[in-house]
Amino acid sequence: MTQADTSDNGTVAAATARPAINGRIGELLNPDNNTVIFLYYDLAGLTPPFDRWVEDDSRVKFAQPIDKAGLRTSIHAELESAAAAVRDIGFIRLSMNANLSDYDPSYGEFTVGALAPSSVVSFDAFKQKVSLRFGNGRTAQIWRVPPDQAQAVRDKVGYFGNVSLDALLRITGVQPGPSGGILTTEVVEYELRENQRGIAVGRVRVESR
Repeated sequence: MTQADTSDNGTVAAATARPAINGRIGELLNPDNNTVIFLYYDLAGLTPPFDRWVEDDSRVKFAQPIDKAGLRTSIHAELESAAAAVRDIGFIRLSMNANLSDYDPSYGEFTVGALAPSSVVSFDAFKQKVSLRFGNGRTAQIWRVPPDQAQAVRDKVGYFGNVSLDALLRITGVQPGPSGGILTTEVVEYELRENQRGIAVGRVRVESR
């Protein structure tokens, strides 16, 4: 079940939410592809193939022979530092298009298509692909709004394809694969915002199961 909040009250921080997988409490904000790949390796307990990634780096590939040894050392250290930075990460804040439906008066709800169980957010780097999925998407995608508040929401939104989503995700599992894997998350809360004017449309907390 989701609890709607169409006011301007504050949101729940990751620090006050239940810990993520293995008790992790750190948080990433809109991480880039490389960072998510490092996070996947760390969560899966796998050793990143740093030597191969160094050789695939364009800075090494196209460097003069005399410079390659030094570049290998510095890039290797760079990769190790980036990998170490994700070791306590258990939460991700992610922004995306909400894919918000129109209001369904028969059910008293909007549907946030971006959080559907079938939705996947992909991250590609180092010839690896990690897919992020929403384990509680069936619940999280439903935004229940009383009929007397629904019209106010529709007035703010105008065009329903013009709504963005900022979600706090708790990482709950990892599934390794041959060329990457899957991160399973739970949606803790999210905020919906109309893009053109930046107006807050609503905030939703997703109740823990």
